[in-house]
Formats: sequence, C-alpha cells, structure tokens
Amino acid sequence: MSELQQLQQCDIPAARQVLRDNHCNLHQVADYCESNYVQVRADKQKALEETMAFSTQSLASVAYQVSSLATTLLQLLDLQVAELRKVEANISCVAQHTDAEVP
Repeated sequence: MSELQQLQQCDIPAARQVLRDNHCNLHQVADYCESNYVQVRADKQKALEETMAFSTQSLASVAYQVSSLATTLLQLLDLQVAELRKVEANISCVAQHTDAEVP
C-alpha cells in the first residue's frame, strides 16, 4: 500500500473516528461535571476546580487531535501535489513527442 493510500484509507479515517469518539467522551465529561457540581453541597469550589481541570485537559486533547489530523491532511495534500506534478510532467513529455512527430 502506498503512503497516499495509507493516509486515505487508514490514517485519516482513524483520526476522524478518534475525534468522533472524543465528541461523545466530552459530552460524558460535561454531564459528569454538571451532576458533580449539582450534587456537591459542601465544597462547590473544589467541584468547580475539578470541572476546570477536566475542561482544560479535554480541550488540550481535542486541540492535539485536531492538530494531528491537520498534519496528516497536509501530508496527503503534499503527496497529491507530487502525484499531479508527475502527471503534468508525463503529459508535457507526450505533448513534446507529439509535436516532434507532427510535420
């Protein structure tokens, strides 16, 4: 399998799935934080700090995953550009041969 195919068929779909899974996980974290804050009677400050920590960690994780997917997409685009340049060179070569053969 070529690197281009690997990115298209495996890496990018897997990275997108990780983001989808995290979407569900973030909802669960939000639900937990909300219920935890509502249920805690004595130490609301501690519950708030825990919520802030979860939020920070979750956002950092999502930012990293988005960055990783963006990097992978850029690799895909670079490979596609390289392939297009090869096709362009081949077409140019064929055009030159055709021009040389036509009287």
